[in-house]
Amino acid sequence: MRKFVLAFLFSAITVAASPAQAARCGGDFNAFLAAMSQEAAAAGVSQAVISQALSGVTPDPKVLAFDRRQRGTFNKTFEQYVSTRVGPGRINMGRQMLQKHGSLLARIEKQFGVPPQIVVAIWGLESDFGKGDIGKMPVIRTLATMAHDCRRTELFQGELLAALKIVQRGDLPLGDLIGAFAGEIGQTQFLPSSYIKYGVDFDGNGHVDLRHSVPDVLASTANLLHVSGFKNGQPYGEGTANFEAMREWNRATIYRKTIGYFADQLVGR
Repeated sequence: MRKFVLAFLFSAITVAASPAQAARCGGDFNAFLAAMSQEAAAAGVSQAVISQALSGVTPDPKVLAFDRRQRGTFNKTFEQYVSTRVGPGRINMGRQMLQKHGSLLARIEKQFGVPPQIVVAIWGLESDFGKGDIGKMPVIRTLATMAHDCRRTELFQGELLAALKIVQRGDLPLGDLIGAFAGEIGQTQFLPSSYIKYGVDFDGNGHVDLRHSVPDVLASTANLLHVSGFKNGQPYGEGTANFEAMREWNRATIYRKTIGYFADQLVGR
């Protein structure tokens, strides 16, 4: 998803928590981090986590360069796009995942009302069922870089605070908090605020781990759609209420159509 719809990500899969009084963007980076440290402390993040996470952080020019290359629209038709994302190999693997995780997906469907094929389709598109690239960028550095940049500073200040809360909660250690070029984390690429808002500890170990725990990944994905109004047993094609509910995942019509197409292929429709 990152290569094609990153511009939609910011408003599509998260409701970012804006700081009550945003730190001033631009200017001296260390002064900006000092202001963010104060906001994090006010939000309940421990000084130990703040120091560990923010000490020595520097801006990442690669993050800004990547962000400036993004476009807000697809330049392919649906047919062109779907042919690059949903081929026979991915369909076959998705069907294997439906079978392998059948019991887990049935429990998720019962609790959250999202059919297995939709959850598995998203999983496949986002990270090739956890086997693909889920990012190698230090999330704190990425988000601090984007927050310091003045174009969407409040959004990314909120995401930076959410990332610190993920560490504070013990969901992921700082060294494991790595992700993509906008700070997306895990096998279905949640921004930190979505991680906090929708994350589910479905394996019962006391932590929400969207990088390593398949139960947490799939249940959290279903929970996002459930909270957004997705209704089980109803159609999810373009023009339906469920298609609209998937806007919280991604606003791009072409991407949501691809989710639906992939889901149908997984169940032989």
